[in-house]
Amino acid sequence: MIDRLESLYELQLIDSQLDELEELRGDLPLAVNELKGQMKLIQDQIDEKEEVRKTSKEKIAENETEVERLKENLTKFKAQLYQVRNNKEYDALTKEIDHSETQVDAFTKENEELENSIEILKNEIEEITPDLEKLEEELKNKETDLTSIINSNEKEEVKWRDKRESAASKVRKPDLNTYMRIRKARSGIAVATVNRGACSGCHNVVPPQRQLEIKQNRRIFTCEACGRMLVSGEVADKIQTKF
Repeated sequence: MIDRLESLYELQLIDSQLDELEELRGDLPLAVNELKGQMKLIQDQIDEKEEVRKTSKEKIAENETEVERLKENLTKFKAQLYQVRNNKEYDALTKEIDHSETQVDAFTKENEELENSIEILKNEIEEITPDLEKLEEELKNKETDLTSIINSNEKEEVKWRDKRESAASKVRKPDLNTYMRIRKARSGIAVATVNRGACSGCHNVVPPQRQLEIKQNRRIFTCEACGRMLVSGEVADKIQTKF
């Protein structure tokens, strides 16, 4: 049983070292992710506006082509007015002319509206682009800081992760599952010691009889107040000498 207790406490000490290395990064990883999210939102807005601008320009080009075709027809129809032989032909030509002129006006008006829309979109893009550039610069700085911290602690982290892998392999699977569950619920501390008659994790008093039982190292006890696993001072001292 004492081997089980020692393995759990060793794993806790190693995880605490890794937690300290993680804390050195502070909120930088979260800040980097938040900045990337903000940048994506703005970039998506810009891309959407650019797509609308592109579609509008294509539509303007289509309309201009159609206007040119209609104007050519108007020139042809007006020339034919001098060649009509009766009122029926005249009425048919004037109807075509009126229809073509109406279409030209409609396409021209639509293009004016599209040009206004393109200008508005251009201004909106120019307005939010500096925000994106500002975020890009901020992201660059934070990523540089984060990379610097990671690089400076890389060897240390690799060392502790190797130790953790070795230590975790010695822990029974049911014990490891319990350990991970408590660790998640208790801010990373799953295994505590009895220090001056109290749990070192929550500082609540451990009953004297339970203290005696813990010192015997015959089973895994948990704190009645916080639920952390408790180990004796003997176990803690033996493992701490490795660190």
